[in-house]
Amino acid sequence: MQLQTILFCSIVIFNVFVGSARDERPKTLEQKVQQLNEMYTKKFVLRFNGPKFKEFVKQPPRNYSVIMMFTAMASHRQCSICGHASDEFIIVANSYRYTHRFDGPLYFGIVDFDEGSDIFQMMRINTAPVFMHFPPKGKPKPLDTMDIQRVGFASEMIAKWIQERTDVQIRIFRPPNYSSTFALSILFAICSSFLYIRRNNMEMFFNKNLWGIGAVIFCLTMTSGQMWNHIRGPPLMHRTQQGVITYIHNSSQGQFIVETYIIIILNTILVFGAVIMTDSYSKKTDSKTRKIMAVVGLVLVVFLFSVILSIFKSKAHGYPYSFLIK
Repeated sequence: MQLQTILFCSIVIFNVFVGSARDERPKTLEQKVQQLNEMYTKKFVLRFNGPKFKEFVKQPPRNYSVIMMFTAMASHRQCSICGHASDEFIIVANSYRYTHRFDGPLYFGIVDFDEGSDIFQMMRINTAPVFMHFPPKGKPKPLDTMDIQRVGFASEMIAKWIQERTDVQIRIFRPPNYSSTFALSILFAICSSFLYIRRNNMEMFFNKNLWGIGAVIFCLTMTSGQMWNHIRGPPLMHRTQQGVITYIHNSSQGQFIVETYIIIILNTILVFGAVIMTDSYSKKTDSKTRKIMAVVGLVLVVFLFSVILSIFKSKAHGYPYSFLIK
């Protein structure tokens, strides 16, 4: 009986050692691709922890590229742009899934700091979000890290960067947003109701001041970059590595949403200064009031023009001109 017990225990221990040795043995390329495809059919953005990252991303052999997003989505991490960046990254991954075959040569993955802090230490990453390309052979080069401070992280820019690094072209498909259609329908209904109520009194539509105000509002909206925001979907603002919040993008190829509001406010005040400066000539008031209006309008125009020119100079590096403010 003791001999049988010893023999049984020996067989169990031998099987355990053989199983562990088999698990520790590196997977072949076919096994890794098959396992990635199985995970990819369930979820098109793979989540990696330390062991999975080492196995599928760091260790050879590989014949596929991995586009990895390093992020910190937890609220206590206070990453204000990580949520927006994740949405854009998922749009790119979803667009790739619908326009390409499911198996390789490109996979999308996410590493969250709370799930893979050891990966952040391994890659020497101390900020988030970071987009990085891991090529099929060799280590990532400096250009394999996307410069989001220069180009932003809109899905179109991510797709362009992926094409530059992998020669894989991704056509972006954004999910339909019915809120704009709903708001436009409500606005159309309100305007139609107003026209029906005032159908016997249409003098207001021939008011020059009303049309002038509408034209100025339209120009201010277009020149501030609202359409660019609608197309590119930039972040609200940006937090630097030092934790400083910046509201003005440092490149002429990008802008933030808050920056748009700043520009439209500055342009509005500048237009107001120009209006009171020109109105000072036609106002039927005493000369002293007209002089004050002219001086105030001139000061507003000159100062606001200097501020806007200074902002443009900070974005267009190498621009030589400035006025009052450098």
